[in-house]
Amino acid sequence: MLALLERINPDTSNIDLMVELFDHLRPKRARDGAHASAKVRTLCQLLKGNPRQACALRRYGLRILASRRHTSLYTDIGVLSNDGFFTELKRRISYRILSPALGDEYLNDALDQVIYLDTDYIWISAVPASDWLELFDVIAGDGDGDGNDHIMLNGMLDAIRTLSYRVCAIGLEPKLTSVYAEIETFASPFVMQNVEVNGYLDGYARLLAGDDASASDDAKHLLVMLDQCEVVVAKVRKGALQKGTSIALTYLLVALTQSIDRLRKLLFLVDLTGELPSAPTVNLAAVAKDATPDHVDQPISLRRAAAVALALELIHAHSNKYKVGDLFAGTIDLLARNVTENASRTGEHYIAESRQELGWMFLSSAGAGLIIGFMALIKILTSYLRAAPLVEAFLFSMNYSIGFMFIHLLHFTVATKQPAMTASRIAAGLSSKDGRHIDLDSMAELINKVFRTQCVAVLGNLATALPAAYAIALGYAAITGHHLVTPEKARHLLQDIDPIGSPALIYAMVTGACLFVAGLISGYYDNQALYTRMAQRIGQVRGLRRLLGQVRLRRLGLYLENNLGGLMGNFYFGILLGSIATVGYLLGLPLDIRHITFSAANFATALVGLDHNISWQLAAKSMTGIFAIGAVNLLVSFGLAMWVALRSRQVRFKHGWTLLKALWQRFLGAPINFFVGKKDALDSPPKS
Repeated sequence: MLALLERINPDTSNIDLMVELFDHLRPKRARDGAHASAKVRTLCQLLKGNPRQACALRRYGLRILASRRHTSLYTDIGVLSNDGFFTELKRRISYRILSPALGDEYLNDALDQVIYLDTDYIWISAVPASDWLELFDVIAGDGDGDGNDHIMLNGMLDAIRTLSYRVCAIGLEPKLTSVYAEIETFASPFVMQNVEVNGYLDGYARLLAGDDASASDDAKHLLVMLDQCEVVVAKVRKGALQKGTSIALTYLLVALTQSIDRLRKLLFLVDLTGELPSAPTVNLAAVAKDATPDHVDQPISLRRAAAVALALELIHAHSNKYKVGDLFAGTIDLLARNVTENASRTGEHYIAESRQELGWMFLSSAGAGLIIGFMALIKILTSYLRAAPLVEAFLFSMNYSIGFMFIHLLHFTVATKQPAMTASRIAAGLSSKDGRHIDLDSMAELINKVFRTQCVAVLGNLATALPAAYAIALGYAAITGHHLVTPEKARHLLQDIDPIGSPALIYAMVTGACLFVAGLISGYYDNQALYTRMAQRIGQVRGLRRLLGQVRLRRLGLYLENNLGGLMGNFYFGILLGSIATVGYLLGLPLDIRHITFSAANFATALVGLDHNISWQLAAKSMTGIFAIGAVNLLVSFGLAMWVALRSRQVRFKHGWTLLKALWQRFLGAPINFFVGKKDALDSPPKS
């Protein structure tokens, strides 16, 4: 390291020696923070003992800074571009494979050359900020009249202007104004903040030129405009929950939020009055405390703390700027929030509040079980066609899809469709990020209601699916003179639901995943129906208006807007169930599905096919398999849906054990009420 310091030429801006210096500081393992800290302290001691080398390093660093443009470092790193989600995704993927060409014009390209590993942020952040600040102070010295006081300042001022123009442009996007039309009615804060920024920067330029005019009042007005911009962003997000959203709108909101936040941080750094508040996204007091050496009583200034926080943020964002996962984390999570919010509202229809509603839920699920009995018949008959694999997959899929959509049209309920919806409703009740303000009793009551509703729905499905399939098999034998299934086929149907001797539970997990995907699809299409104003669009179709009339067309539009998610979710769920086995066959993978209600129907069909000649052990094993398949269906779909719902709301719930104890106490206190609800519960109209 000492030999490297001796080679530094203070009159060059070539980046190679700086790259070598960081190579010396970089530990072999990124998480070896102690080794990195020791190297930084060693460099600091070497420079303290050799002022001439410290001066040479300072002049060398200033030449690098002076020869490059700084603005893009503050405006592009850690802030989404205006290109849109899919353009940004394509760019990240292509640069992940082959990184872009680096030049000598921009400071962010120099950063790319110096900290070129994705893991550099780990060891840089592991070194205490106090060590970095001490090294910086040693290098900076007294400046020796270098005349470069405003190198960083000018870049930050230009970045403030650029970010302001971006905020203005994004704030006037039609995608935002369509959700929050008041932006066009009243003076837009996005436009006004740009006016204030220009006024502030003009005043700042006069101040740097020696004018006594103060820019503090302009800065305060600017912060008021930024506050109003954030209020509008919050209203747009709230409106998107009611009116739906899209990837493009969500991307714009993320980019807008990031730009405003970076604007606040830069304004705090360039402020000369000390009157501006810091950005709310960073705790400068905590940063200042952590960055203060142990032997110093007075914490470092908030300005230095803000510089440390921004530097670490830029380095972290730079290390992850081509990671696709970060783009999805910032954008898709917000979109998932809107999708799961629609699923949450749908989930309210799957929660019975009273015994009367439990009764209606039983009848609703019983109707679905009856239809599933006929769907099982059609699938068995279709399998006898011995069609080509893809044709057979199409026929199976249409049987499932049409059947499930018919169940939805009749307002019946398939029990396994509930968890993907009710998980979002439960997650909505856990929206406190710290988990300290959650009413655990209310949550326990909600989960108890979901549990008992689910149990009743399962029983309702089985109460009719079993006898319906049994009656169909008997009727088929009476009409045709032979059984619906041969003894070999019947034994195969029983083997398929064996929980131990077959992969039935693994296939049940696949079905649970399909149920989860169907729930997301339902939420997505519900969101799209709201966002695109489907009812209004259908009402504008002139051909349908002449065919149906204005009143019927309006009713059709409202129905599709309110039920598109349910219809499409059921349609795609049928496609998934009908094609999984064929996809597995074509790929040579052991894939199949097991669904509790269809398994029950198949058991009844097999029982008739064997003329009831089965042992009680086989019957018990089959029934155990049916309920085990149902449990896996429910747990997998509910678990996946709950995970997505919690992540989309950024919830970190830490009271799971306490919640389980509350549920257990409810069960011990009133076991009957735990399963059927309180007798004095208020009756309410059935939910469709």
